[in-house]
Amino acid sequence: MVSVKADHFSLEQIHMSGQCFRMSRLEKAGEGKDASLTNAGTYEVIAGRRYLQVTQQGEDCVFHCSDGDFEYFWKIYFDLENDYKAYISRINPRDSYLLAAAELGRGIRILRQDLWEMIVSFLISQQNNIPRIRRCIENICRGYGERMTAPGGEEYFGFPEPKALAGLEEDALMGCNLGYRSKYVVRAARSVASGELDLDRVREMSCGRAREELLKLFGVGEKVADCICLFALHHLDAFPVDTHISQALAVHYKKGFPNRRYRGFRGVMQQYIFYYELHSHI
Repeated sequence: MVSVKADHFSLEQIHMSGQCFRMSRLEKAGEGKDASLTNAGTYEVIAGRRYLQVTQQGEDCVFHCSDGDFEYFWKIYFDLENDYKAYISRINPRDSYLLAAAELGRGIRILRQDLWEMIVSFLISQQNNIPRIRRCIENICRGYGERMTAPGGEEYFGFPEPKALAGLEEDALMGCNLGYRSKYVVRAARSVASGELDLDRVREMSCGRAREELLKLFGVGEKVADCICLFALHHLDAFPVDTHISQALAVHYKKGFPNRRYRGFRGVMQQYIFYYELHSHI
């Protein structure tokens, strides 16, 4: 076990932020409207082939893993060394909307997730909602991923490799409730398995170049490409625009979002806005 103190870090807010879909709450403290603001509970996280349980009480977190796994994977995955307080401090003090959004979602961090997993996840995310995306991904993992056992004895399924999906018929994943998105995922798997899309090369590209490369995939549009750039490649200037963000921009930023002011970390601001639009009216 590894115990750390982490400010501006909330497992519950990250869980509900729409950037990861294999994270679930095992236990929580608090119910009702304020539960999403309560930094208390135990969560299960599956990332690729790795498994973690982590418990949080305020700023105190216990990662149920070895020192090495924490140091070389989970600390990086949760972006714990990045100063999110500094991002918030740079918000225009006259922008009451963004200040309120950042205050509500102050515990969100941009995770450093696996590129292939995020390609599949955000292909599935199109015209979809978070609970259904989670079910679809769980179905794929159970159907095509490797059954694994965590050090604590918990059984789980690793995320399927591209080659595990590349040989499927294009409609095969409709059985996992993907609907028309089945062909997107299967074709993406074929592109990666054949080397047409080189994931290692994409990881080394600038945000703009990576976006261009991802847009070549069948089914990947601008929003999906930006989500992959932000949540897998950690290009913090990526700014995905979905329905929630589009509506917020139309109401609060009629002259356009102040991109210049937030250059280099626009994606952090995007997450605050997205979370605020999703949860402020609950």
